[in-house]
Amino acid sequence: MHDGSGRIVVQNLSKQFGPVNAVQNLSFTVEPGSVTGFLGPNGAGKTTTLRMLLGLVTPTAGSATINGRPHSQLGNPARVVGSVLENEGFHPSRTARNHLRVYAAAIGVPDQRADQVLGLVGLGSAADRKAGGFSLGMRQRLALATALLGDPQVLVLDEPTNGLDPEGILWLRNFLRSYAREQRRTVLVSSHLLNEVEQLIDQVVIISQGVTRYYGSLDQLRKSQQSRVLVQPADPPALVKALQDNGITAVSPTPDGRVAVAGSSVQQIGDIAAKAGIAVYGMQEDHADLERMFFQLTQGQYTGGPGYQQQPQYQGPPPPGYPPSGPQQQQQYWGGPQQ
Repeated sequence: MHDGSGRIVVQNLSKQFGPVNAVQNLSFTVEPGSVTGFLGPNGAGKTTTLRMLLGLVTPTAGSATINGRPHSQLGNPARVVGSVLENEGFHPSRTARNHLRVYAAAIGVPDQRADQVLGLVGLGSAADRKAGGFSLGMRQRLALATALLGDPQVLVLDEPTNGLDPEGILWLRNFLRSYAREQRRTVLVSSHLLNEVEQLIDQVVIISQGVTRYYGSLDQLRKSQQSRVLVQPADPPALVKALQDNGITAVSPTPDGRVAVAGSSVQQIGDIAAKAGIAVYGMQEDHADLERMFFQLTQGQYTGGPGYQQQPQYQGPPPPGYPPSGPQQQQQYWGGPQQ
């Protein structure tokens, strides 16, 4: 029997495919009542991790549990965890209703549950249409309906907004928030659409090269990053010198010819520029967003070469059993059938 907690625990999880480290010593916890984003570049090990969590891939080391048990020990797992890793498992000649009834019979829920979940995902009017004629967004909704058949305590979704139009993305965002917060369910969402996920999630796990780069609340991640001011001066070198002469040293040029200043206000910069007689054509406050922080945390995956030094990793609250942080170099897992 599982413990009914609704908690996902990934602890010291590793997976090797031959000489390749797809996932290495990964640890995090997902609690009920919130939506957790699972983010990383392509090839970071996200899908491999989800497959280990769902019992589709056997870990080399460590564990991944739902309600305190591996997926294989959940009894009737579809009544505990619903998942969407792809949306292509539909017979093209079968209607949406009949597709769901087949799955309902397999997991032991009544036929009427098919119509209930079709209504939940906005496909009630398409119940008698064949899945072969569905758009990508409709197939995504049908895949979610399939995951919801068992009224699961836990939802695990890989790229759930893929194929949805803006209205569908807004609907999904509101649905998952309600499912997690009002019904105290656990939702884990893997995605590369960073700006969209930022509007959905409460907690975030960021990985690259199979290693945790950050684990904790989104608010804490934002607070760890300094905002900056982007300045368009008439004479960028003169402004840089004036700022440095006044003790403002976190100054750097941008590719578009502006000057980025961290740790200072628009008013301070304007006063210094005016005193130095430097014309300023515009200033813009650039607050930290999830996309920029994501690239800061995962830049080691994109940059290499003999002279490259990996940046220190920012860590949120350590999950159970999480090892001491520090720069690590892992072999990158770039793809293949298990990615």
